[in-house]
Parts: sequence; C-alpha cells; structure tokens
Amino acid sequence: MKKEARLLLDKGVNSLVLSVEHFNRPSDRGRVEAVLILLDHALEMVLKSALLHRGARIREPRAKQTIGFDACVRKGLTDGKAKFLSQEQALTLQSINGLRDAAQHHLLSISEQHLYLQAQTGLTLFKDLFSDVFGRKLHDEFPDRVLPISSSPPLDLDALFDKETQAVRELLKPGVRRHTEAESKLRALAILEGAVTGGSVQPGQPELRRISKQLSSGKRWSDVFPGVASIRLTTKGHGPSIDLRITKKEGIPVQLVPEGTLGAAVVAVKRVNELDFYNLGRDQIAKKVGLSGPKATALIRHLHLEEDRDCFSEISIGRVFFKRYSQKALERLVEALKTVSMNEVWERHRPRKPKKSGATSK
Repeated sequence: MKKEARLLLDKGVNSLVLSVEHFNRPSDRGRVEAVLILLDHALEMVLKSALLHRGARIREPRAKQTIGFDACVRKGLTDGKAKFLSQEQALTLQSINGLRDAAQHHLLSISEQHLYLQAQTGLTLFKDLFSDVFGRKLHDEFPDRVLPISSSPPLDLDALFDKETQAVRELLKPGVRRHTEAESKLRALAILEGAVTGGSVQPGQPELRRISKQLSSGKRWSDVFPGVASIRLTTKGHGPSIDLRITKKEGIPVQLVPEGTLGAAVVAVKRVNELDFYNLGRDQIAKKVGLSGPKATALIRHLHLEEDRDCFSEISIGRVFFKRYSQKALERLVEALKTVSMNEVWERHRPRKPKKSGATSK
C-alpha cells in the first residue's frame, strides 16, 4: 500500500473514531456539527485513499490542491481502473456531505433519529470500503463497544419523515409562526431530498418557503419529497453488529448526473417515466393558470423555471424535442400570480421584435 494512501486512511479512521465519540458524548454543545464534520472528513479521506490504492490520481495536472469531495465520488463511480463505489453508496455520501456543509456554514436543525440514520449509514459505508477496497476489518481499529451508536435505530424512513414533517407543521401553525426554526429543520430534510434526486443539495430560502407552504396546506410528505420516498433503509444484524444502508426501491433506477451540471449532485434517482412527471406543455400550463401562451412564457422566464430540473425538461421523441413542465412548475406559477404584477413581468420578458439591420437615420 502506498504511503500516501496509508496516511490518508489513518486520518480517515481517526476522524471516524472522533465522530463516534462525539455522537456518544453526554454534552450536546456543538455535538451535531462535530459528528457531521468529522464523519464527512473520514469519508473524504477513505475515498482519496481508495483512489490512490486503486492507481487513480487525486490531483489534477499542475494543481496545488487535491480534488474535492464530489470529484472523489465521481471518480469512485466512473474511473474504470479505480471504480469501487456503487450508486447507492454515492447517495449516502452526497447526503452526509450536504448536511455537513449546512451544519458548518449555516443553520441546521436535525433530529436525534435523523442524525443517527446519517451517522450509522456513514459508519457502515466506511466499514464496507475498509473491507472491500483494503481487505481490513474496522473492528480492529477500535473496540466493538464503541460501534453501537444508538440503542434504538430508526429503520423506517416513512416513520422518520412523518415525525419530522409533523414537527414542522406544528412550528408553522397560526399563533406560533416559528419560521426560522421550521426552515432550519426543513433544511435537513431538503438536503436528503436534493442528495437523492440530483437537484441542488443546498436549498435556498425560496425553496424552503415553498416546502413550508406545501406542508402547511396538508400535502403529504411523500409528494413534497418524492426522492426520499423512492429509497429505503436496509439493515443487517443487530446490536453491536448492526449495518445500515440506503438503497433504492425495487425498479427505480439511479443515473449519473452529467459533470459540470451547476449545483447538482453526482448521482440521482431517475424518474421512471419522464413524460408522466413532466406532463404539461406550455399551452396546457397557460390554460390552467388563465394566461395566454406568450404571457405564460414571460412568467416562466421571470421565475427561471427552465433552470429548475424539478420544473422543466426538454424531452426528445425521435429527433423532435419538446419542452415539458411538471406539476411543481404549475404550483410555482400559481403561487407567483398571487404576488407579481403581470404587466411588469410582460414588459420585462415579452418577445422583442428584432431590429432591422441596415436602417439609416435621417
């Protein structure tokens, strides 16, 4: 084993041990941030060590710094000589990395059960790579008694999201209106959704407010977070030997997101039938919101809906391409019409006649 790979692997084990220690410590001060930051670092180190061990590079030519987390995941998935990750493992990595980013740089409120889910799946993934890539047992690195992170693992994602979304609804009730706390709690759920669907892993405030409105209106969490509804948790063993993994539900494929896609994750759960999801044409969506076709296009441009893959897709049938919109796009338009001035939107985004070339002034 190369010295650099061995040293990186040692660093990964050290961070993993510290992450587990922080999870189990009695004090809550800084605990969530410490667990996620150290776990994310442990996984990045094991990824880089595995790439080196398999003969891949972790530096681009003439680069001073090593490649980042997402690049490690993509190489581990696609580099022919170094490939060691499954697509389901990439979903786990994206989720933990997104949560770490929010915990380190902004506000994140994550329940104890959700934190356990992330910590135990991360530890299981580290253990799998430790064994599959390096042929070593994680139990050799620290005592078995440290490994059981929780005595009551939440193995049902449906129950977890039921509980979390109900807590958000309570925070948004009239007379309570604790929007900052609600958005902080929603951020953890939306990050998991983004990590699974390949959308933006870090949700912005407009996205969190949209989700808040949907939940307040009574919409089911599985409709608000369809990506999470498409995965499940599998468990093997119990007690000290428990393993927890995120897997896709039967029949739902996972796809590699094209490199360079702005704000997107590396892999995503793929829509099984794109035409069923993007089921509205421009004229259909215009009729539903009571606008003419050109004015609907102006509002779509104003909201940048064609930049949101959950709202818009250009679908090819043979050699013909069709612009298609989802029900989410329809919801965004309906909400926008409550507040925007269509006169201003039309003036800003209406089609412009091209200027005639060669015209002379008198």
